[in-house]
Amino acid sequence: MSSESITGVHNLEHHECWELLRTVSVGRLAVLVDGHPDIFPINYTVDGGTVVFRTGQGTKLAGASGGAAVALEADGVDAASGLAWSVVLKGPAKEIKGTEGVLDTAALYLFPWQAGKKDTFVRVSPDTLTGRRFKVTAPMTWWTQLSGAAKAAPE
Repeated sequence: MSSESITGVHNLEHHECWELLRTVSVGRLAVLVDGHPDIFPINYTVDGGTVVFRTGQGTKLAGASGGAAVALEADGVDAASGLAWSVVLKGPAKEIKGTEGVLDTAALYLFPWQAGKKDTFVRVSPDTLTGRRFKVTAPMTWWTQLSGAAKAAPE
């Protein structure tokens, strides 16, 4: 009996992961800053076999430049079929520099959702790309009234 039939999880092929990453534009970027993990929501675009996002100066850029190892996760769910998916890309992140590189990114039509100066483009080139698809179980198996209840203050 395959592990898929037991768990209901289907491991995605490399090309399926890229196809799914192209269907959404928001993910989460995990970085290490001063030895501590941090995670940020980002909007991104797929550019060939890489992912590109824009950011400004700050913690995110500090953790996602100079070839630093990062992880990017994106996911989605098809409400009609009840199938969910999750893709994780891991690899070095590098600031896109130079006139040619910056001009190439302008053609990506990548506009940040959050206001502010976001004039730095960062490219993540994957060392690994993994994904899975699974059937979402009925809400009654994971949601209870208690999960939405207010917690009592500690005494």
